[in-house]
Amino acid sequence: MSDSSFDCIIVGGGHAGSEAACALARSGIKTLLITSNLDRLGYLSCNPAIGGLAKGHMVREIDALGGMMGFWADASGIQFRILNASKGPAVRATRAQIDRDAYQLAVKKTLYTLSNLTLWQDSATELLTDDGRIRGVKTKLGARFLARHVLLTTGTFLEGIIHVGLTHFSAGRMGDAASHGLSDSLRSLGFTVGRLKTGTTPRILKSSIDFSALTEQRGDTPLPRFSFYSSPPSLPQTTCHITWTNEKTHAIIRTGFDRSPLFTGVIQGTGARYCPSIEDKVARFPHHDRHHVFLEPEGLHSHEIYANGISTSLPLDIQIAMLHSIAGLEHAVLLRPGYAIEYDFVDPVQLKGTLESKTVPGLWMAGQINGTSGYEEAAAQGLWAALNIIAQEKCLAPFAPGRDRAYMAVLVDDLVTLGTSEPYRMFTSRAEYRLLLREDNADQRLSPLGRQFGLLNDSAWEAFQKKEEQKEKLRSALATCRIREPKELAGLSPATLLVRTQYDMQAIETLLSEAECAASLGGEDCLATLLESDAQTRFSVETDIKYEGYIARDKALAERSRKLWEIQLPANLDYTKVAGLTLEAVEKLSRVQPSNLGQVSRIPGLTPATISCLEIYIHKLNRSTQNAKKQDWRSGTHIILWFRLFVLCHAHKRRVFSPLPHHSPAAVLLFRTPLYCVASQGSEEKAETLCHAAAWACLLADRDIQHPGWWTRYAHKLHGHSGFDHQRFFDLEHHGIHVASLDKPESWFLFLRPPRRPTRFLPLQSAHSLA
Repeated sequence: MSDSSFDCIIVGGGHAGSEAACALARSGIKTLLITSNLDRLGYLSCNPAIGGLAKGHMVREIDALGGMMGFWADASGIQFRILNASKGPAVRATRAQIDRDAYQLAVKKTLYTLSNLTLWQDSATELLTDDGRIRGVKTKLGARFLARHVLLTTGTFLEGIIHVGLTHFSAGRMGDAASHGLSDSLRSLGFTVGRLKTGTTPRILKSSIDFSALTEQRGDTPLPRFSFYSSPPSLPQTTCHITWTNEKTHAIIRTGFDRSPLFTGVIQGTGARYCPSIEDKVARFPHHDRHHVFLEPEGLHSHEIYANGISTSLPLDIQIAMLHSIAGLEHAVLLRPGYAIEYDFVDPVQLKGTLESKTVPGLWMAGQINGTSGYEEAAAQGLWAALNIIAQEKCLAPFAPGRDRAYMAVLVDDLVTLGTSEPYRMFTSRAEYRLLLREDNADQRLSPLGRQFGLLNDSAWEAFQKKEEQKEKLRSALATCRIREPKELAGLSPATLLVRTQYDMQAIETLLSEAECAASLGGEDCLATLLESDAQTRFSVETDIKYEGYIARDKALAERSRKLWEIQLPANLDYTKVAGLTLEAVEKLSRVQPSNLGQVSRIPGLTPATISCLEIYIHKLNRSTQNAKKQDWRSGTHIILWFRLFVLCHAHKRRVFSPLPHHSPAAVLLFRTPLYCVASQGSEEKAETLCHAAAWACLLADRDIQHPGWWTRYAHKLHGHSGFDHQRFFDLEHHGIHVASLDKPESWFLFLRPPRRPTRFLPLQSAHSLA
């Protein structure tokens, strides 16, 4: 490869890596994506489906930010359903059955056409660092790639081992080699590396299944979709089928326990609690006489069926016998066995809230390496890390929405605060403000952030604004028009009726369409607005009105909680010095190293008393710091700047003389005569601080100055000394202000002359407001 230097290197081409690569490249960041097999970019390693409870919410959030998973899912979905449609809007979620080949084709089409993205098939084996900061990676082929940022999205590949019965072998997934060396490199950098286990189900030949004995499961009409900004799904839709295990199945499974790697101690990694294998279900829930088996097509043209619900690592003979005991699968032909896979992961408490390492600046991690399971969790982390890399590169504020603004924020906060000892899976129950985090309002919550980071193009942003205008128009119409008939509802607005459980948008439409609804009361206009609104807009407005009180309550609770998140804790705080903390609190706080009190409140086992102790400690620390600054100013031991200002103020029309400390540049206004700044008892480091203060004073005083070159700088005679030591003369970047060391090194002198151009003048109080 001709160019081995990049802004960011991504290791891994799964869902986290693909999502991150798209975001970074589209933001103009020069990115390298290294993956062990370019044929498997964006591959659905396990079940061919996207979305589900809480997972569908995150896909919508990714799309709202300008990410790609929702777009790819809509382009390759072959069955779309709304889960929990009979329940409240907070727990309804979209799920799509995916054509595996079509999804991968959509991912490749995007990645291969991005101008700032370079793809490279190889395996990273070592992390390169310099002075504690990441500098790049070394690969299995011996290549060395350098970058300011490295994002690890390695999935299940780190020292991966596949288990089928008592047979096991090294692999990242069936058919792909594992990644070796990177785990040791992480350990050498001080990271705690653990071991997790996940698994997949058998794949069955479609033609060998007796579908007449199964229950058919159809998709929804009209078709739901994930993306707010893409076209509706276009592929033909298909059906899934349901069958059940039985007592015979469970008896067969039990006969294989003595050869199961899960029960014989061969597997050391912790398995997923909420997605257990079928042998784990049978062992843990012996009172259940049957379990669901969902038969899901792998694609429109695929001959394989994914048997969802019977993930297993049992021996081959047990797997075949188990399948043949299930209704409809009596003659099923096994094409690919189910298997378990063990892999290394990094304890995520070692990461900041941005997903950057706490100990190795520039090293980022996303996806299953952080202990999660699921495509959606991985993609959300990949986009989260990418947005924070973009923020660093473009000097923006970090991407850090609160737990009341995004499910992905709940995910990241849980990981970096609580850590995990088992594969983490997102649920709606993990979010305390889930009524605020509905699928329908994901764009309202996050699209402005996506626009701010440059991921939402003009057409998407215009579509968002148009939808918001339509929602506001409908909401206003429903609140202002009045019902005339029937008489018991006369004078009420449709918005008032929507609060009642027996009324929905369809019922309101029926009322407004009746002839008795007078046009003079706005009924016809309201009906027209209602009819021109799309289904998503109608549902969103209805939910906002129907649950207005609950939404207001959650917003108030979130606002109260946000105050804790705003109280920052010093980095590397020694918690043994905080009075009142228990040994348990000190141990947990030292391990997590929370960045604010909000994060402290999330750590299990820590009481409100812990937060109170920390709040008191921070208050005392801030007060002592402020007192120290005041004492330095009074005693003269700190740098003291005497600004001789000749300022024409609008209010007073007179000259003002103002002695100021260096940390108060906001009071400096425009001046026509030279400004003398003298720092006595100073040093080179303090003189540099002086220059920064003076430079910022100039910029604060006159925001029209586009470049520091407006100011001329030169050394001036002081106390009879002329000339200066050129070796100790330096120029500050960005400010262009020179500092000269005169014959007496303890004295520093800075001379500024204003530009020869008309200047504007502000009152002293206006200067303070500029700070």
